[in-house]
Amino acid sequence: MAKPGELREMNDDELARHLAETREELFHLRFQLAMGKQDNSARLGQVRRDVARALTLQRERESGRQQAATSARAGRSGREARA
Repeated sequence: MAKPGELREMNDDELARHLAETREELFHLRFQLAMGKQDNSARLGQVRRDVARALTLQRERESGRQQAATSARAGRSGREARA
C-alpha cells in the first residue's frame, strides 16, 4: 500500500503504472474472495483505498493542468485587450 506522499512523488507515467498494477491486484483479490481462497479480506479494502488515492491524485493533476491552461489563456487575452 502506497502512502499519499509516495504517490505525489511519482511522475504521471509512474502513477499510471502503479494504478494499473493496483487495479490488477484488486481484480485478483476479488476473484480469490469469490472462489473462497482469500485469507486476508482486509487487504481488499486496503487496495481499494490505494486505487482511490491514485485516481484522486490523477484528477488533481489534470485539474491543475486545466486551470493553468485556462489562466494562461485569460492572461493572454487580457494583455491583448489592453494593448
